[in-house]
Amino acid sequence: MRKTAFLIPAVVVALVVAASSVFIVDEREKVLVLQFGQIVKVKEEPGLGFKIPLIQEVVRYDDRILSRDLDPIEVTPADDRRLVVDAFARYRIADVEQFRRAVGAGGLAAAAQRLDSILRAGTREVLGSVSSNDILSTDRAALMLRIRNGAITQAQALGLQVLDVRLKRTDLPESNLNATYERMKAEREREAADEIARGREAAQRIEAGADRTVIELVSDAEREAQIIRGEADALRNEIFASAFGADPEFFEFYRSMAAYERSLQSGNTMMVMSPESEFFNYLKSDQGARAAQ
Repeated sequence: MRKTAFLIPAVVVALVVAASSVFIVDEREKVLVLQFGQIVKVKEEPGLGFKIPLIQEVVRYDDRILSRDLDPIEVTPADDRRLVVDAFARYRIADVEQFRRAVGAGGLAAAAQRLDSILRAGTREVLGSVSSNDILSTDRAALMLRIRNGAITQAQALGLQVLDVRLKRTDLPESNLNATYERMKAEREREAADEIARGREAAQRIEAGADRTVIELVSDAEREAQIIRGEADALRNEIFASAFGADPEFFEFYRSMAAYERSLQSGNTMMVMSPESEFFNYLKSDQGARAAQ
């Protein structure tokens, strides 16, 4: 019984010691085995690993691609037009031993702060060498590549591999936005005024051309109408002359009737003439001038 009483605790202790000497490496992580703060083993392949209980410890680091959003920073391009840039980077731990030596126990938090400093300095350096138009144009892809290439070398000292750097947003500082909006508004108003002026000028040309066309058409129509009228009057006079020449007395009668029609209309017409006037011959007799003789 006394042997059993000592054996069971010994087995339990042995099991605990054995369990604490085994660790599992996930495929998404890298593991360092430390002994008194010094690296004694690196385990990057997934599976089981072993360490000395109580003396050695296991430190795990993420082996996946990580993202880091930078706080907005203000840059001054070559044309002195200040911009606020918002960027982010994708990176991973490439050399876990170098990473541990560079950041110590600070881990990813310390590495992220140092990576932020590298990216901010590289962003200011690259964007400060070009104009704001280049930053806002399609050339920004080449600028992001330059920032990434510059950060790769410095990040290697941290055991990091910078995979990509992107500019998410490039805006003017808040203090400059109103002035920029007002300038843009003034430019658009000037362009609108120019378009309106050109439109009015074109409208005046069209109206002048239309008026000239109307005048020409009316003039041509009046000329043709006068010609037709003259030809019609000539034809009428020819017909009248032919008709009245055949019977002069009827012509005289017709002319008198037409004169009566025009002169003796209803209204306030007043005529003062002698009753013996030849004008009234056909009112006295249907024989006209012959009756007066």
